[in-house]
Amino acid sequence: QVQLVESGGGLVQAGGSLRLSCAASGSISSINTMGWYRQGPGKRRELVATINSGGSTNYADSVKGRFTISRDNAKNTVFLQMDSLKPEDTGVYYCQYQGRLLGYWGQGTQVTVSS
Repeated sequence: QVQLVESGGGLVQAGGSLRLSCAASGSISSINTMGWYRQGPGKRRELVATINSGGSTNYADSVKGRFTISRDNAKNTVFLQMDSLKPEDTGVYYCQYQGRLLGYWGQGTQVTVSS
């Protein structure tokens, strides 16, 4: 089992910044991918960004150049720095951990961007 604890969501004005954190604990595989997904009001859950244990990253086109994903492998923690936020970035942001066989989700943290 892997437990994920997210933090850092909140309310921000358009153009502002937020930093999300997700700490993983439990049976952590040395080879894994961690990432962030989001679900906006009335929308399906979508990929935001992922980073694997080797540091390779992947971003949704909608966030490229504005969001940066990083990780601290020693602390099993992944971060999402979100800059130049837009109202359409509003949603619940979920941390995801993918090990060799199993995947886990965090409980989600709300991000609201006002115009």
